[in-house]
Amino acid sequence: MKRHLLLATLTTACLAPLAQADITRVGFATEPYPPFATPDATGEPHGWEVDITRAICAAAELECEIVTTAWDGLIPELTADRIDIIAASLSITERRRQTIAFSDKYYQTPAVLVGAQGIDLAPTAEGVAGRTIGVQSASIHQAYVLEHFPEATVREYQTQDEAHQDLFAGRIDATLADRLVLEDFLASREGQMCCELKGEVAHDDATLGEGIGFGLRQEDEALREALNAAIAEVRADGTYAAITERYFDFDIYGAPVE
Repeated sequence: MKRHLLLATLTTACLAPLAQADITRVGFATEPYPPFATPDATGEPHGWEVDITRAICAAAELECEIVTTAWDGLIPELTADRIDIIAASLSITERRRQTIAFSDKYYQTPAVLVGAQGIDLAPTAEGVAGRTIGVQSASIHQAYVLEHFPEATVREYQTQDEAHQDLFAGRIDATLADRLVLEDFLASREGQMCCELKGEVAHDDATLGEGIGFGLRQEDEALREALNAAIAEVRADGTYAAITERYFDFDIYGAPVE
């Protein structure tokens, strides 16, 4: 394992069109997405997803380098060969499979609606009719709201944090996002002052996908197989659980959040 960890040292770089042939370029979003990946003052991301990616690179004996770009630019950067893997909480969906391939999932958490305190809201078409719902642009949550909440006004944001700010300021009525991200917001000073959990949407809806996987070019079958084997390895040898325990008190691989 020590040899693997040396091979898998991740560095952070600005997005560049070329990289050494033996470096696997792993793309993360520049936007903060706590507790999965949040950039520090230098722009280097830290969090559960960064640590898990580091461990999976080690198990796959890949020398990985983190590069960052805007969330909605990750798939274009992958298909343009400027990165090799997307590791940015990318949900596995049939729509995305038309453009890219995916590894096996490495985590899966439900989507929930959080709204202003004292407002009657529910995560149903009727429960949000006439309301303004904030979502992150190009996310599965945006797709879900557009498909299932036809009578709501949808407001798009480049980052989920921007939606949180507008919810706190009263410019939107609610936001739909990953439960862990929204629980982190609800635990903050602003979240405690303004908002509350309104409910969870159906987790088996096809729009929400099949969990979170690494995004890959469709022709990179060998890399996909290496990542799948590495995901299975870190799950089996306790590495996944040890990393997860530093951030969560339950297994986010697929266990329901109570």
